[in-house]
Amino acid sequence: MLDAKKKSSYYAGMNKLPVAKRVQILSMLCEGVSMRSISRVADVSINTVSKLLVDAGTVCTAFHDAKVRGLKSKRVQCDEIWAFCYSKQRAVATAKAPPVGAGDVWTWTALDSDSKLIISWLVGQRNADCAIEFLGDVKDRIPERSSDRVQLTSDGLNSYIAAVEATLFDVDYAMLVKVYGEAPEAERRYSPPVCTGAHKRSIMGNPDPAHISTSHVERSNLQMRMSMRRFTRLTNAHSKKVANHCHALAIYFMYYNWIRIHSALRVTPAMASGLTDKLMSWEDVVALMDAREGAPKKRGHYKDKSRENSN
Repeated sequence: MLDAKKKSSYYAGMNKLPVAKRVQILSMLCEGVSMRSISRVADVSINTVSKLLVDAGTVCTAFHDAKVRGLKSKRVQCDEIWAFCYSKQRAVATAKAPPVGAGDVWTWTALDSDSKLIISWLVGQRNADCAIEFLGDVKDRIPERSSDRVQLTSDGLNSYIAAVEATLFDVDYAMLVKVYGEAPEAERRYSPPVCTGAHKRSIMGNPDPAHISTSHVERSNLQMRMSMRRFTRLTNAHSKKVANHCHALAIYFMYYNWIRIHSALRVTPAMASGLTDKLMSWEDVVALMDAREGAPKKRGHYKDKSRENSN
């Protein structure tokens, strides 16, 4: 016969990690720790970490989609950051059974220059189709206003021009086109090209030259590359599945927008943008996950043999 404690555990399932353990894993995912390192440090299986990644990523994606809307952004900066999934693009052709999405993976990000809020993000290729989908989502999150037109600044990728026209995004749009030179011969493999200059191009409307910049979004992308192990260039901790790459990004942007206090603003970007007046925590994310899953279900069938014996 099961005692009361075992019987309660049997019915509840007790297959969830404690809140403190899940908080530890989620915070480590956003602090540049690889999944296998997390499994060793937190003393859980890699499958447990993977499942938590998927569950938390799903919840964070839905939360961002529902909450980051009706923004009053005045200056928006866009940029793309490179990573790779499974293998680098040049090795996909000779790779053994590469999954769908293997090779180069680009993450598009749009940032509110004033509140530092990540407005929208998209994982895909660096092409016109993704640019249209990306800017269409940015537009949906910023209601059109008769005054205070939004000023949009991007890098020199021409796909943005077609995307602004295709989405009918009524903005003052400008490009900051940077000119790069080659890295020194000894550092070519490890160092990015050297920026030798930049010039501003007014594309649409009447953008203010003083605010034609992508510095804020580029700094945000640098923080993202430093914070997530899967963005490190020379590593074996890169993403193996595009879906997991997206889940990791969703968790990171939840952390960046709602949990992490921005050092310059002294509040979170979500608070600075007026989306909330509350500082969120990882415990809140865990609560959202539990609410999505609902009450635990009974696993198997419990039969109280003591009643049979009494009969």
